[in-house]
Amino acid sequence: MPVSVNQKAVEIVELMIKEREGLGINSITLSNGTKVIDAGASCPGGLTAGKLLSKVCIGGLGEIHFTMGKRLQIHVSVDKPAVACMGSQLAGWMIKVGDYFAMGSGPARAKAGNEKIFSEIKYSDYFNKAVIVLETRKAPDEKVARYIAEKCGVDPKDLFILIAPTASIVGSVQISARVVETGVHKLHELGFDVNQILSGFGSAPVAPVARKDLEAMGKTNDCVLYGGRTEYFVSAEDSEIKRLIEEVSSSSSKDYGASFLEIFEKYKGDFYKIDPKLFSPAEVTINNIKTGGVFHSGHINEEILQKSLGI
Repeated sequence: MPVSVNQKAVEIVELMIKEREGLGINSITLSNGTKVIDAGASCPGGLTAGKLLSKVCIGGLGEIHFTMGKRLQIHVSVDKPAVACMGSQLAGWMIKVGDYFAMGSGPARAKAGNEKIFSEIKYSDYFNKAVIVLETRKAPDEKVARYIAEKCGVDPKDLFILIAPTASIVGSVQISARVVETGVHKLHELGFDVNQILSGFGSAPVAPVARKDLEAMGKTNDCVLYGGRTEYFVSAEDSEIKRLIEEVSSSSSKDYGASFLEIFEKYKGDFYKIDPKLFSPAEVTINNIKTGGVFHSGHINEEILQKSLGI
């Protein structure tokens, strides 16, 4: 039986609810039974809450820890990256119900299965509960919960919704924890079969919490685009890697070289005008275990990190 990202995530979420006071988070139950976990909108959250929410995003298929050097750094190891990153962590579900809008990531996407990527990675989740993560500071109501539950084919009482705004401790942690996923997504966009990726590891700075979500969006993106380092273990032909390795890292983008907020403002806030090649870790290494080949591109951009993060 294939691994269930929702089953693993529910175990983590239930632990978060049990330990909510110590984690600095809050949990409420909507009238239809859906549990909403606030990890930073109206409560402080914290590093441990950020780590646990990030593990929820990857469906429990990896490990996350912190170190401290010049900056606080997050380290993420992921096995089964096609499922953990593309089938769960990717913020690929646009949730829009009335005037409520948020991008959804996490295991519930594999229950809904309404994105093309699931047919490509050949994955669906059989579990009878679902967990979704929304990057927002507005808590969802029963209408939003019912919409998500219906799309996932679960009863609303079997749905868990976690929320955390960008400008929060948990927000900073969970975005930097996407460093491996960002590279997997870039490889997919370049035509590489992500089912050939066996394991991935990445590290990135954790952005200081900004005063506003817009400023936080800039800082957190810079952590990955200019400070993220990843290594992937794949089983493929060397020719497949050679043809795209120079395009994988963020430095291949025509928009590379300015802070993300500056780029965002350059395009007058139109996210979709930004060159998609920018969305990748700063530095990427690929080890082909089939041949022993090692391929590398990109570099850490300390100048932009210093300018963006102030440290």
